[in-house]
Amino acid sequence: MASPAERPPGPVLTFIQLWAESLSLVLGQIASVPFPMMPAETSAERPAAAETDLFLALTVAGPAQGEMIFRVPLPAALVLAKLFMQEEAPPTELTVDGRSALEELFRQVAGYVVTSGRATLPGIAVTVGLGAAPTWPAASSGWIDSAAGAPHAVAIEWNLSASLGTALAVPPVAASPVKPSEQEVASTVSEADKLGFFMDLELEVTLRFGGRNLLLKDVLELGPGSVLELDRQVQDPADLLLDGKLIARGEVVMVNGNYGLRVSEIFTAPQVTG
Repeated sequence: MASPAERPPGPVLTFIQLWAESLSLVLGQIASVPFPMMPAETSAERPAAAETDLFLALTVAGPAQGEMIFRVPLPAALVLAKLFMQEEAPPTELTVDGRSALEELFRQVAGYVVTSGRATLPGIAVTVGLGAAPTWPAASSGWIDSAAGAPHAVAIEWNLSASLGTALAVPPVAASPVKPSEQEVASTVSEADKLGFFMDLELEVTLRFGGRNLLLKDVLELGPGSVLELDRQVQDPADLLLDGKLIARGEVVMVNGNYGLRVSEIFTAPQVTG
């Protein structure tokens, strides 16, 4: 992995600080205790790259575009997998489930980065997936470490591609505003006035994990401890329903200890479900 001797430029450090803060927030929610994380510079005492490392490949799009890779050494990966999967003791090896858990962990962190970065990088999008060591030379690299007060010691290496580092250093250019015509303004105001009457209405949505048909005798036999097998597998997306009609699909996530839905598909017209 690349270890540039020069300190990364200010915009890059600001971007990494955003990741550290988002990691701290998500890990704190999972561990139910403060989990401070902070950027740190590369040093000779860092663990060298090994075959057991886990790599998370990130593609950044929007006002800043490029690639970023996190290298998670095995000790840190085992700790994070234990926390995310709510296991009593850290696993002795990183299983397929553990890798999937870490991938989901960093997806949740990326979600906070996108939300928190709106002020400086409006419209930024981040895609996260399991990857490998970068084939490109890192323009900047460093570490995000657990700080004093964290319940576990965690160290994660980050690497930025040259394109992403350059994009972060150049502020996005705002598009020149186009003055609308008087007719367009009047039409927009009229439509906004009409919609304004309905914007505060509360709508109840339902999250559906699956379904199945039951005979009446099966329903009558239901009781505490009964288990019903649904028509979907665990990895299948869940449905978001509005008034019984399908409006979106996505993957189920945890948000502040509650179930949430990361939307992956939106239906422009509500779909009737059976």
